[in-house]
Amino acid sequence: MSDCIFCEILSGSAPASFTYEDDTVVAFMDVQPITYGHMLVVPRAHTPLMSDVEETVAMRSFRVARRLGSIVRGTLGATGVNLFVADGESAFQDVPHFHVHVIPRYPNDGFGLTFSERYGQPPSRAELETIADAVRSAL
Repeated sequence: MSDCIFCEILSGSAPASFTYEDDTVVAFMDVQPITYGHMLVVPRAHTPLMSDVEETVAMRSFRVARRLGSIVRGTLGATGVNLFVADGESAFQDVPHFHVHVIPRYPNDGFGLTFSERYGQPPSRAELETIADAVRSAL
């Protein structure tokens, strides 16, 4: 796709520092890293959202991300790893091409997740069951 920086990287028209390549996915260094060693695992086929990705490609993406997560512990000294998918604009997906972030974690690295104060208090068991019922019925 012409407007997709990941497709440009895959075609060779934009630079990237690759850490992994196979016939299904590639991984390369994020140019706006959250932490030292932050990588992206990207399917070769342009698929904007997670629901668009073939199941075997999604599984391959996570297998590679898992492997890279293990590698950064030994090679970069990370003490933890976050695997993260931003799926859709409201989930902070900046590039409309499915990808998995491999974010090495270090003590006091400054990265964190903040949780919404939407509920004020945790939801009741009844509310959780209502939500669970809606999801189960859609399966």
